[in-house]
Amino acid sequence: MAPARPAAARSAAHPTDQRLSQRTPRAPLSAARGASVPRAAAGPGHPPPPHQETRMTTSESITAEHATAEHTIADARGRIDALDDSIISLIEERISVSEQIQATRIAAGGRRVHLAREMEVLRRYRDGLGAPGTGLAMTLLDLCRGRV
Repeated sequence: MAPARPAAARSAAHPTDQRLSQRTPRAPLSAARGASVPRAAAGPGHPPPPHQETRMTTSESITAEHATAEHTIADARGRIDALDDSIISLIEERISVSEQIQATRIAAGGRRVHLAREMEVLRRYRDGLGAPGTGLAMTLLDLCRGRV
């Protein structure tokens, strides 16, 4: 390992050290992240030059992003509520149609429940939605059975 040289000897002897000392100072890291830190300010307490553009502070940026996120979430929840209303209406319609089928089947001397048909429904929901689809189909079938 080379012995340490005094600072004066290092700056005079090595060109890299001279280039490093001649670099212009960089803005603090917070400026790169959008914080309002003037490059040309002389120090703490000095206002930025009048021609310098004012940037949004980090906290203002986070607040704006939060407001945008909240707006997006609120819009999406509104869409989900509308979809849920449609789904509920469709289920009510399905229950009504199922009641007609059951009443007709019973009037013709048949059984209230047709198990082969229920298996078709279970299979369709499982194929379309995976394993949770089977549970959903079971719930629908339960809602639609025995209303007559």
